[in-house]
Amino acid sequence: MLKRSSRKLIFSALRYSILTVWLFVVLFPIYWIVATSFKQSSEWIAWPPVWWSNDPTFSSYFYVWISGVLNKSSGAEVLGPWASFMNSFIIAFSASVIATFMGAVIAYGASRYQILTDRQLMATLILRLIPPFVIAGPLLLWFSTIGLEDTKLGLISLYIITTIPFALLVLKSFVDDIPIDYEQAAESLGAKRYQVILEVIIPMLRPGIAVTFLFLFILNWSEFFLALILSKSDISTLPMYLNRYGGGGAYGFQAALSIGATLPLIVIGILIRKHLVRGLSFGFVRKG
Repeated sequence: MLKRSSRKLIFSALRYSILTVWLFVVLFPIYWIVATSFKQSSEWIAWPPVWWSNDPTFSSYFYVWISGVLNKSSGAEVLGPWASFMNSFIIAFSASVIATFMGAVIAYGASRYQILTDRQLMATLILRLIPPFVIAGPLLLWFSTIGLEDTKLGLISLYIITTIPFALLVLKSFVDDIPIDYEQAAESLGAKRYQVILEVIIPMLRPGIAVTFLFLFILNWSEFFLALILSKSDISTLPMYLNRYGGGGAYGFQAALSIGATLPLIVIGILIRKHLVRGLSFGFVRKG
């Protein structure tokens, strides 16, 4: 009994130690970005490191977000942060809404009517795993031909295409977990098919829709490579604007931009938190 208790205590201590180390690995970069965004420029790369500035300042935020700086690039002005921010939000939000809706429709058909085989579902996953640089060239040629290069509609279409497989796979797991008995019971009471979908399926699918939308929004909001290939300065997104400070030295500006870039994700997460918690605890943990 004593040995068993000691062994359990050792495993428990080891587990919590690993969790503590992992928590530090995850949270420390976030803390460092926040701290750097409030540092004086002389403290960005000071040694020994300045863990928190004794004289915190909002100068990095002011320079990046408020002063409306438009840097020159090859003699031409490029979009500032707020224009890039709005481009990113419009493109990511529109693509996420449409991809989530289309993914839900296909997922329902795949779950209830088997319109897709297991091989076809696996093929959608494989398509999602193709590296972006493999398809960038053909996409650029195709989008140039049909006039969608360097347009919001072009990026929205591209993000929809690349995220629908993810939406389909996630939402199908949610639909599979909804007992078909509910639909049959509603139909036996005289409900039409569209009423069953609107009044039974969609309310039960809301947690899955919320989770899927948030994940797609994160993917689309942070996407950089395809936007860089298919867009120019007129449709600059926030990741592209952040890349302008990637040459080194402007660490405070990078931190201030990064903090601003995370705010939409936090706000949306808070707004859908009720469905998000239910979705994370229900959709991905299948009943045994």
